[in-house]
Amino acid sequence: MSAKSKLPRIIGLTGGPPRRAGPLRASEARSNAVGERKSATIAIYSVKGGVGKTTFSANLAWCSAVQSGHGTLLWDLDAAGGSAFLYGLEPQDTRLAEEVFARERPATRLIQHTAFEGLDVLPADESIRALDAQLVKIGKRKRLAKLTEELSADYPRIILDCPPVMNELSAQVVRAADLVIVPLPPSPLSSRAFDLVVREIAGNTKRHPPILPVLSMLDMRRALHRQAYETSPNWPAIPYASAVEQCAVHRQPVGALAPQSAATQAFSRLWAAIEKKLDQRG
Repeated sequence: MSAKSKLPRIIGLTGGPPRRAGPLRASEARSNAVGERKSATIAIYSVKGGVGKTTFSANLAWCSAVQSGHGTLLWDLDAAGGSAFLYGLEPQDTRLAEEVFARERPATRLIQHTAFEGLDVLPADESIRALDAQLVKIGKRKRLAKLTEELSADYPRIILDCPPVMNELSAQVVRAADLVIVPLPPSPLSSRAFDLVVREIAGNTKRHPPILPVLSMLDMRRALHRQAYETSPNWPAIPYASAVEQCAVHRQPVGALAPQSAATQAFSRLWAAIEKKLDQRG
């Protein structure tokens, strides 16, 4: 990947529209599985719902574990519980997830294995709905950061599937993350939506993590989608693909369900760029 493809601090990748499907070179697929890597927490976050956060989280976690060979934990912080569902998992109880934050229950007690080696899930349950109030009550501004730090001993990559909120939980996500991925719908308002996310993130920490906007489910046949892409042509994009819609039906990531699809290739290349960015840390 050329120097022009490096991820800047606030803006995305440079380059043309999403490529057509094609096999990754073996060296590209293995490039991040070699050598020692620092642990990293990657948050998938947006203030808007319905933009593909869970799709991004589940599929980037698959890329981390299968493509890059990292022990990976997908931590679902959204009460909807979509990430676990996409891997065919369900929470083991309905009131346990918040106990992890109160340290009444170890996170490791709730972690479940997926069908993919090296990829585990910490599911959400309905108790997550009260997590913001609980965090305020606890008064520990870096509780999530501390928990991810502890879990990183077993999981070099932690992916946070975040709810669309602006509260203490989102503030804690920013403090815990080494990189924030922001899925955005392809619309003329994408840039404004991204600016809102940047203001929210920058307002919660003096030195915020790098932020990467990504157009979600881009369909270049649609005029509004083309307009959105032309407005921000240097942002990476995940193309619209029916295979992604089938993930929820088959409860598998798109990389396992349709390995040669355009969406699989786009997620793989996005993950390779993310790893490149993480490698640039001091």
